[in-house]
Amino acid sequence: MDRAVGRVAAVDCGTNSIRLLIADPVDGGLRDVHREMRIVRLGQGVDATGEFAPEALARTRAALTDYAALMQSHQVTKVRMVATSAARDVANRDEFFAMTAEVLGAVVPGAVAEVITGAEEAELSFRGAVAELDAAAAPFVVVDLGGGSTEVVLGGPEVTAAFSADIGCVRLTERCLHSDPPTAGEIEAAREVVRDALDEVLEQVPVGQAATWVGVAGTMTTMAALAHDLTSYDSEAIHLSRVGFSALLRVCEDLLAMTRQQRAALGPMHEGRVDVIGGGAVIVEEVAALLGDRAGIDELIVSEHDILDGIALSIS
Repeated sequence: MDRAVGRVAAVDCGTNSIRLLIADPVDGGLRDVHREMRIVRLGQGVDATGEFAPEALARTRAALTDYAALMQSHQVTKVRMVATSAARDVANRDEFFAMTAEVLGAVVPGAVAEVITGAEEAELSFRGAVAELDAAAAPFVVVDLGGGSTEVVLGGPEVTAAFSADIGCVRLTERCLHSDPPTAGEIEAAREVVRDALDEVLEQVPVGQAATWVGVAGTMTTMAALAHDLTSYDSEAIHLSRVGFSALLRVCEDLLAMTRQQRAALGPMHEGRVDVIGGGAVIVEEVAALLGDRAGIDELIVSEHDILDGIALSIS
């Protein structure tokens, strides 16, 4: 471990989940000490109201308080917490920052969450996602499908283009997919929203140059687990696994046809993704179609390492 840096902690607070990584910096990389994820749905209703709901802030505080206790027990010396899509434009963001300053400041004086731009989010996601991949497979297009936004990043080894689109599984579900299961009309409306967003992506990111698609975050990894017919969520089996488009699209189609109760019965499915993964399925289908058409890509590589690892590397 690099004694000049010591043990670090990274917290990624997104629209749907809050995640913690405690790690030791080793030879330019990281050795995991503890990794954890909780669904807190911070972005509950944000797309409609423009504010964090009190109950969403309370859930996030409870999770962060537990994370702070873990940081103390593991003797963390440096922490960085980032908030992404949900925290960029809300009217009551000061309440969120005051809470994080109080909770994190008890571990590392002065620590507070920071809201990062879509470009920063994209770069951190890319760095975490491709760290273990063979450079010969570049250029990579990394797609980080979150609750409120989806980052599309092209590069290898450095980022050459990136764009953060305002589509994510929570935002798209709340906007379009209201029935259980969603109706054909709702799904088509969601597709139109996603295609419009991807048109914006294409203006900034020449995805046709990509040779390899890397997908990160919970929607992607859960779909990979289902494509591999896993009976439970197994991070080691999922990490860097490959999913052909035929299997991937079958999973997307199945998820959109299922009721929430049927999704909840799937072994690898986290309960906090049950009601929103249909929105993620629409996004994955449309991204797969785009990359197949523009870049001739026909498979997805799924990485368990993503923005969380990028955050930890940034302070290592």
